[in-house]
Amino acid sequence: MDFLVGAFKPPCNVSISFVDTKTRKQVPLKKDNGQTIMVPLFQSQENIIGEVLIEPTQGKKFEHNGVKIELLGQIELYFDRGNFYDFTSLVRELDVPGELFERKTYQFEFSTVEMPHESYNGINVRLRYILKVTIGRNYISNIVECQDFVVRNFTPPPSINNSIKMEVGIEDCLHIEFEYGKSKYHLKDVIIGKIYFLLVRIKIKNMELEIRRRESTGSGPNTYVETETLAKFELMDGAPVRGESIPVRLFLSPYELTPTYRNINNKFSVKYYLNLVFVDEEDRRYFKQQEITVYRLLES
Repeated sequence: MDFLVGAFKPPCNVSISFVDTKTRKQVPLKKDNGQTIMVPLFQSQENIIGEVLIEPTQGKKFEHNGVKIELLGQIELYFDRGNFYDFTSLVRELDVPGELFERKTYQFEFSTVEMPHESYNGINVRLRYILKVTIGRNYISNIVECQDFVVRNFTPPPSINNSIKMEVGIEDCLHIEFEYGKSKYHLKDVIIGKIYFLLVRIKIKNMELEIRRRESTGSGPNTYVETETLAKFELMDGAPVRGESIPVRLFLSPYELTPTYRNINNKFSVKYYLNLVFVDEEDRRYFKQQEITVYRLLES
């Protein structure tokens, strides 16, 4: 029985490391099993340099059909489990077919890698970057080892950032104007605005501001849309009167936002919305929704 168990064990241990592991920033990444690990953080156009260590188990040699390492950017749709869509694929051949009988280290380098999309782990989709080492073998499964890393890309402040002005109205009953200072926000920004009550003939019980994230995956009849409410901020408790104004000041840093993703490789989008919600004394809910753009500023 021990012999049978040993026959299915891989004949070597494989590890992947980065040359600047000790100095590079590490960020948390949640794996499929729910475990959170720390992985290196990169941004587009960086060099990714490291080494692959292959060590035969118990000092035994084994034959292989070559060793290669791939840098992959992948999109996985959870409803299409098991299928990955590569938008970045770079390959380096590390070794020609032969035998390995002792510990061996291979150096690798991917220079100025174009990684245009940020890593993302959502409800129905995941965008990930991995280094994948494959040891080819005859008549038996290849040996594969993967190492995740995270990509975050920074954006300069937009040159044009228009304010948002909107109205909420119920004929002859309610007229509200609200204004936000801008329409594009970085991840640690502050939403500043004001709400004006021009006509109030219904009893408003309370009012709150919500931040919602809408994740859209797939296309056509196979489009899946998930909406999460990330934050609720109470603006008012009690009935306002005509002519009253209420200031809005909402800090974004406490919430787990990501940048806006717009139609990434025709597979998914992630958008953010501000929802102004108010409830009357009969518990009827009214709301007005406005899309905003979220980006990652260098200082954040």
